[in-house]
Amino acid sequence: MNASRKNDLSTPVEQLHSNEQLKLRSRYLRGTLEQSLADPVSASIAADDALLTKFFGVYQQDDRDLREERRVSRLEPLYQFMVRVRLPGGVCTAEQWLALDAQARATANGELRLTTRQTFQFHGVLKHNLSRHLQGLVAAGLDTIAACGDDNRNVICTSNPLLSQAHAQATLTARTLSERLMPRTGAYREVLLQERAQPSPPENEEPLYGPTYLPRKFKIAIAVPPCNDVDIYAHDLGFVAIVERGAIAGYNVLVGGGMGMTHKVPATFPRLSSIAGFCDAADIGAVGEHTMCIQRDFGDRLDRAHARFKYTIEDRGIEWFKQELARRLGKPLQRARDFQFESNGDQYGWRQGEDGRWHGTLFIRNGRIADSPEAPLMSTLREIARQVPVTFALTTNQNVTLAGVAQADRARIDELLRAGGLQAIANSKALERHAMACVALPTCGLAMAESERYLPSLLSKLDILMSEVGLAGTPITIRMSGCPNGCSRPFLAEIGLVGKAPGKYNLYLGGTVRGERLNALHRENIGELQILDTLRPLLAAYARERSAGECFGDFLVRTGVVPMMLDGRRFQLAQSPAL
Repeated sequence: MNASRKNDLSTPVEQLHSNEQLKLRSRYLRGTLEQSLADPVSASIAADDALLTKFFGVYQQDDRDLREERRVSRLEPLYQFMVRVRLPGGVCTAEQWLALDAQARATANGELRLTTRQTFQFHGVLKHNLSRHLQGLVAAGLDTIAACGDDNRNVICTSNPLLSQAHAQATLTARTLSERLMPRTGAYREVLLQERAQPSPPENEEPLYGPTYLPRKFKIAIAVPPCNDVDIYAHDLGFVAIVERGAIAGYNVLVGGGMGMTHKVPATFPRLSSIAGFCDAADIGAVGEHTMCIQRDFGDRLDRAHARFKYTIEDRGIEWFKQELARRLGKPLQRARDFQFESNGDQYGWRQGEDGRWHGTLFIRNGRIADSPEAPLMSTLREIARQVPVTFALTTNQNVTLAGVAQADRARIDELLRAGGLQAIANSKALERHAMACVALPTCGLAMAESERYLPSLLSKLDILMSEVGLAGTPITIRMSGCPNGCSRPFLAEIGLVGKAPGKYNLYLGGTVRGERLNALHRENIGELQILDTLRPLLAAYARERSAGECFGDFLVRTGVVPMMLDGRRFQLAQSPAL
C-alpha cells in the first residue's frame, strides 16, 4: 500500500485535482451549463461545462480533419457533440430501435454507432439540437445519464437476455444495478432536457455519490460462462454468474481490472481483475454499491492518472479490499466457485434458445450502423424493426443480435437481409469477424492515430498474408485502438494495435481467445509495412508448428515469442528499452 496517498476525506480542497474542485463547486453538475448552451455566438460550451456534460453521456468534440482548414480561415473548430445512451445489458425493443434510428437522422449525422460497452453512440449532434436530441431519447424510454463521467458507467452483461433463464436473470441484474448506482442530480432534466429548474439543489441531492462523485469512471460487467464476450477481467468490478440447475445461484466477484494506460509512464498499466470471492444472487446489489463506495472513499483524488479502482486494489491489496467489503457488507464473501470460459467473441448466425425461439447475431463492421454502397444496413434493420416482432440485443463486440424470433418469422428476416445485400457482411472473412476498433479520428480528441477508418484496410492486407502462409479462414482476435486508453480492449487481444502517432502503432501479442490474459508489447512505434513484416514469420511458424486447436496467442506464449502476461506490473517489465 502507498501510505502517502490521500483521498478527499482527508485532503484540503485546494490540494485536490482541478476536476475534483470543479465537481465540488458545480452544484451537483450544473456549473454554468445553462448559460453555455444558451450562448448563440459559439457552437461550443465552456471548457468546465464540457467536463460536466460527460456525466450525462455527452462529449464535446470537433472534426479534427477540418481543424487546420478552419484555423486558416479563422473559424472556430467545427464543434459537435457525441451522445451515448445508458442501456444496461444492451437491450432495446423494436420501437426503441426505430426511435434511435429516427433521432440519428433528425438531430445527428444519420448513423448509429454500437460501442464496446453495449450501447449506442450518436455523432455530429450540434449544440442547438442537443436538448431536442436528448428529449427524443427520453420520449423513447431511454436516457444518457452516467454513460460517461466519474460515476458508474453503463452496466454490461453477456448478450441476449432471451437465450436462457440465466441470461434473463443476468440482464435484469444489470438493469437493477444500473438504476441503483445512477446519479440522482436534477441537473440532467433541468438543464439538458430544459425542464423547469429547481430554485437550488438540495444539500443531499446525491446521497450515494456526494458532491464530488467518484475519482474516475467505474465500470461493471456481468458474464455468464462459458461466454466471456464482456471481457470480464477488464473492468473495475466483474460478476461471473454461477449457474446451478438453469438458474444463477450467485456470482464470483472480480475487482480491479482496467485497460487504460499512458505511453512511457510506467506508473500506469492495464490490469486484470482479481477474484475476491463469491456472493449469493440476492447480495449482488449490496456488493456492487459497497464496492463502488470503497472506491469513492479510497480512490486517488490528487492524481487522475492514478485514480482508477485498479490502482486502489494494486496499492492496498486484495485482502484489504475483502476486509473492507466485509465490514461494510456485514459479512465476508464466500469462497469463489469454479468456472470456465471458452471464448470472448460472438457466435454469428442463428441459435435456438431454451424456449424454442431463435436468435440471429449479425456482424456489424466496427459497430457502424449506416447505409453504404456495399449494403443499406441501417435501412434494412429499420425494416426488420418495423415488420418483425424482435428484441435488439447489442453485444460488447459491437454486433447486434435479433433476439426472440419465432420460427415463422425467421424466413422474413432472412428475406429482408438478402434484399438488403447483407449476406456479404454476414459472410465476412474470419479476421474481420474477430476484429474490433474504437472510433478514434476524426472525432475523438484523445486519438493519436486512426482506428475505425483504418482497420478494414489493414485487415485486407492481413487476409492476403494469412492465405499466403496457409491460414486462410483461421480466426485470430485483432483489436485496434487510436490511443492507449484502450476502449476496444486491445491489451487482451491476440494481436493488439495501439496508436502512438499518425500511422504508427505499438504492437502487442499474446492474448487469448478467452480474454483471460494480457498481451505483451512486441514492437513499438511501427507503421503498416513493419506490422506486416513482423507478423509474417510469426504467422508462418504458427501455420507450421501449432498444436491441434491451439490459438495464435497461446502459440506465441508457448514458443517464447512473448512472455506470459497476467498482471500490469509484468506488462510494464516487458516494455524494455531493448525493444
